[in-house]
Amino acid sequence: MRYVLFHILILSITVSGFAQEQLEEEVKQINIVYGANFTKDEIQYPGAVIFSKDNRQVQFEHKGADLWCDIAIYYQKENRLKATGNIRLQQGDSVQMTSGKVDYDGNLNLAKAWDNVVLTQNEMTLTTDTLRFNREVQQAYYQDFGTVVDSINTLTSQIGRYFLETKKLQFLDSVHIQNPDYILDSKQLDYYETTKNAYLYGPSTIVGNAYKIYCERGFYDTKVESGYFIKNTRIDYSNRIIRGDSVYFNKAREFASATNNITVTDTVNDGIIKAHYAEVFKAKDSVFATKRAVSIGLMEQDSLYVHGDTLMVTGKPDHRILRAFRNAKWFKKDMSGKCDSIYSDQKTGITHLIKNPILWNGPNQITGDTILLKSNLETEKMDSLKVLNNAFIISLDSISMVGYNQAKGKDLFGKFNDNSLEIIDLVKNTEVIYYMYNEDDELIGINKTICSAIQITMANNDIEDLTFFTNPDGDIFPESELPENSRLLKGFDWRGDERILTKDEIFDEDDNNLILPIIRGISNPIDFEIEATGVENEKTNKANGTQTEEQYEEVPIEDGLSPGFYLIANVYENKRNYEKFMKNLIAQGLRPNHFYRNFNKYYYVYLNRYDTLENAKKARDSQFNGQYQAKTWIFRVLNN
Repeated sequence: MRYVLFHILILSITVSGFAQEQLEEEVKQINIVYGANFTKDEIQYPGAVIFSKDNRQVQFEHKGADLWCDIAIYYQKENRLKATGNIRLQQGDSVQMTSGKVDYDGNLNLAKAWDNVVLTQNEMTLTTDTLRFNREVQQAYYQDFGTVVDSINTLTSQIGRYFLETKKLQFLDSVHIQNPDYILDSKQLDYYETTKNAYLYGPSTIVGNAYKIYCERGFYDTKVESGYFIKNTRIDYSNRIIRGDSVYFNKAREFASATNNITVTDTVNDGIIKAHYAEVFKAKDSVFATKRAVSIGLMEQDSLYVHGDTLMVTGKPDHRILRAFRNAKWFKKDMSGKCDSIYSDQKTGITHLIKNPILWNGPNQITGDTILLKSNLETEKMDSLKVLNNAFIISLDSISMVGYNQAKGKDLFGKFNDNSLEIIDLVKNTEVIYYMYNEDDELIGINKTICSAIQITMANNDIEDLTFFTNPDGDIFPESELPENSRLLKGFDWRGDERILTKDEIFDEDDNNLILPIIRGISNPIDFEIEATGVENEKTNKANGTQTEEQYEEVPIEDGLSPGFYLIANVYENKRNYEKFMKNLIAQGLRPNHFYRNFNKYYYVYLNRYDTLENAKKARDSQFNGQYQAKTWIFRVLNN
């Protein structure tokens, strides 16, 4: 009798299913492939048929998927079932889900699985306690922690969604990737199973062998440890910290580069390079920087600023070499200079000013064919100065503020005390013009002398004493007896208007008027990205005014949201932006609303809420009955 009833039931289901399919093609009845044992319990399961396994498991089929279980409670009229025991859901050749329990809704093509859920597709395995598998849109969702394992990575998160068609995983809250070569933690991450590429949103950290990356928006290729990062990025790499608006990193090449508002910090030597473009080469232990590039070093608790069209820092931490090419300038308190190029060797303490160098120490202007500065490696103070060939020192007379004190010779050798020139020795064919005053600052005369060598003693950046060596020839002339044209030595070239008085003056007009490149965003290859300006579905195309491809998301009830289908117009991280967008919609005659999700801190602006997916799709595909031309997508809140 039991088997007779079973065959009658099968016939009834088949006829009913056929009639319903004719009336509504979108809904397909769940088919019973193998029912095994059959019974009913109207008290506990009213309106349901109960199937249990014999030597074979109970089997159902629905829209290309087969489900096996030990026991199934099947509600024919409602087109849904509850399955328990050794459940296996097979979709095609590549997708399989196993669990202890499943609730399956044939009208919505939705399976809710719990109790040791395992979803596999090719090389990817997802395990969690509870999983909702929406076969209508081919998405699987969990919110109670899940683990994904593929051929190279193990990924975990509190909340996750898997897009089966695109093989994309979207992880939210406490995202962690474990790889033999690195670990990655993020607030939100999109991961593409085929390419192994990760797209990072919110605070994210990647720690690998010899590097550490922090960013709040970025892309990372997990196969080759290479990435591109564009928000609040910091890379700790090879004794350096790299920051910039846009930073690229490639482990295999041992290379990093940055664009716009860059800072590269030498953590060993406390040096800093700022620029708008920079490259770091780990193997060569070098930094290349350009576009308003400046090196900032510490000298006796005072910052030394070195600028050039291009800067290069090379060498190991204990032997850094700084090169500044073309239009080189430098500045520190009481001292500055400029030349074509600068070469500074940290180990020897020697800085070489190359081609047309000029140096200012206080008010004293020093020029020559070549200038060498040497610092004391122990005290980090300026130690000595060499000016080779055509040495010339000039200062404006500090009392009259008209004449110029001058001294010249073939070479100049200077000695510093507390970073101020104290002793200056000029040798070979030396000449001097010096304004002499008494204690009352009254001009005594103008000393004009030539000799083989001169020693000048300085105090407070002014001449205190002159000593002439080997047959000096000269005199002290009253001001009235020395013509104006005789008061300047041959080769005199006062360039006081070029003196660099502040650190900002090392930059010229071109440096200060740079047009910085626009940093490109990071677009996910398939769907939408989250930015401050909003979230949009990048894959949505229009054909004859209809959006043909959909973005869809569903979540359990949260933050007091009513169950249903929300037609989303945009998503914003910034409250000010979403309020502006709302005002624009209202100005168009629409009546939008919004909600705020605590788990991702975003504002969702929606045009309307619908009770059924069918009505929500109609509104989306009709562009909200022709009232809203931009892209929209559906956000579902489940009724738990």
